Amino acid sequence: MTKIKICGLKGPRDIEAVNEALPDYIGFVFAKSRRMVSHEQASDMKSRLSDRILAVGVFVNAALDEIAGLCKDRVIDLVQLHGDEDASYLQRLRSAVPNPIIKAVRVQNAGQVLSAQSLPCDYLLLDAYRENVYGGSGESFDWSVIPTLNKPFFLAGGLKPENVGAALEIEPYCLDVSSGAETGGVKDRGKIRKIVETVRRGK
Repeated sequence: MTKIKICGLKGPRDIEAVNEALPDYIGFVFAKSRRMVSHEQASDMKSRLSDRILAVGVFVNAALDEIAGLCKDRVIDLVQLHGDEDASYLQRLRSAVPNPIIKAVRVQNAGQVLSAQSLPCDYLLLDAYRENVYGGSGESFDWSVIPTLNKPFFLAGGLKPENVGAALEIEPYCLDVSSGAETGGVKDRGKIRKIVETVRRGK
């Protein structure tokens, strides 16, 4: 069954909403964005998070020490890299932390996605390409360019209650929703619940 991640949590109210809906994963953004949180804020939210939900830390070209500290303090369970991190960076991160690693690909063509499979990561995350934007654009992309992959992948970009059912047909490992779970830039408890219920039903 496809899993579900609600990304970009910012405070206790967001934690209450996900604890009620119980997605498989949530995301804390440590990169510069309107959803950015500090180590301390994320630590507080993680202490309130249901132990049935895994926390993913989202980074863009971050220092390895920053990521390692969050992993060591058990603020995050998985690492998501959304920048220009290459195979060498991933290998060094693997040596530094035991946590599973997700590497984002801003999809432009099938060949690019296929070549990303060789990266030393546990999962890929396929997101919309926008020049000079590392993610979180809220835009979708043409899912038909996604090739058959032998590495599990998260699907992101423009997902919302109205299209998560259709996205399940691509058979991703996990659907990653951020702005589509918000109203007016704030996480919406009703939308989160509807998204999770749709994914759990499988349509």
